[in-house]
Amino acid sequence: MLLTNKGRKDKDLINSLSTLIKTAQIHSLNNVAVKNAAKKLIDGLNTLLSGGSVTLELVGEFFHLNGSRIRYSTDSILNYNILVNEFKTRELGSVIFQDILKEDDIKIFLTALMSTDSSMPPFEVLSENLTGTKNISIVKLRKPGKSSGGALDRKKLVKKAYLNAVTLTKKMSDQASKGDKINLKKAKRVMEVIVDQIVEEEPTLIGMTTIKDHDEYTYFHCVNVSILSLALGQRLGLSKSALAELGIASLLHDIGKIEVPKEILNKPNVFTEEEWQVIHKHPTWGACGILKIQGIDTYSIIAAIAAFEHHLNHDLSGYPKLKNNIQLDFFSSIIAIADNYDAMTSARVYARVALTPDKALSVLLERRGTMVDPYLAKIFANMIGVYPIGSLLMLDTNELGLVFESNKDPDLNDRPRVYVVKDSKGNNTKYTVDLMEKDEQGNFKRSIIKTLDPNAYKINLVDYLF
Repeated sequence: MLLTNKGRKDKDLINSLSTLIKTAQIHSLNNVAVKNAAKKLIDGLNTLLSGGSVTLELVGEFFHLNGSRIRYSTDSILNYNILVNEFKTRELGSVIFQDILKEDDIKIFLTALMSTDSSMPPFEVLSENLTGTKNISIVKLRKPGKSSGGALDRKKLVKKAYLNAVTLTKKMSDQASKGDKINLKKAKRVMEVIVDQIVEEEPTLIGMTTIKDHDEYTYFHCVNVSILSLALGQRLGLSKSALAELGIASLLHDIGKIEVPKEILNKPNVFTEEEWQVIHKHPTWGACGILKIQGIDTYSIIAAIAAFEHHLNHDLSGYPKLKNNIQLDFFSSIIAIADNYDAMTSARVYARVALTPDKALSVLLERRGTMVDPYLAKIFANMIGVYPIGSLLMLDTNELGLVFESNKDPDLNDRPRVYVVKDSKGNNTKYTVDLMEKDEQGNFKRSIIKTLDPNAYKINLVDYLF
């Protein structure tokens, strides 16, 4: 993806501001490294200002510059996430720069930022300390959806959209198995709702993918792959129209399995070589079926390509076997990563033991360059976090914690927010803790010992996450 001149300036602003804050956190403000980072930021901002003003605003998980969303790029994703975390920690919604900035303006801004590290409430402290400059002002972070019912209602809407997608997937599979035309108009409407929710409710939507239904694996899997693909596509800066296309393609990626005999698909033990040969035909069946039923249009072509390619592997070592090498479609590479991850974390008929999210992520990263695209896998891992939502953790306090939100700072994403589901005495409970919390001596109050299998403790993720 080529960046325009504007895109480069936007990305440079994120990189410069993130680098400056991180440098100021480990050096004094008079340190040469801080001064050099400040000069780079000032030069970039003054180029953008041109006598006007520049507003950097955090909306959900994304930054907007003067109202336009700044897209992720592979080489700036770490700085992007660091800056998101810095804004959220300080309840900082917008920073407005105006006129010609000088070194003193940035020094005052940094001093105010550093003063909030151990202060509560952070935004009020930041606002009080941001004096002495008229060229930088701030706005408090908006809490999305609060006026329309709060977090509980938003989760209900996300859950409703998720289950609507599962129902739709089942209906589309039934239509395809009968040779009837799939209702893509309804699929587009469902995808549009999910695409809109991805911006503000990405953690909740990713959390929904921890729902695993053994009896309806195929339908839940398709929706999970779709959500994970959309979240990754959103991180990559795809437009809403492109996300809608990706969402439908990922929803239909396994449609070819309707041709696989149920006695094979639902076989409770290991497949024979002949049965694997049948399974390996489902990508071809899926691509042909989509084009046959839907005809030729933009959505059907995109979906057919993804259905055909999602098991080919990044190095083309997968299936179906090809006579000539090809360049995998971008959507196919995204869907392959989501498909791998969700399959490993699901107890399928022929793979009853699911991997814990962190182990599945580790396996996925081992497959970089062979089964999956190495760059997309890195971004996906950063999105999911070291301990993905739904991970059950044994803490050094003998508490059991269920991850419900990852820390967005890539240097500290091994310290998520968790629901404590069992206290130190083994009693069932539910209260929230942040593993970033420290005691008066500056030591972390809780640390992770190891991950556990929620099923072994009969923990229903839906009870806690949704």
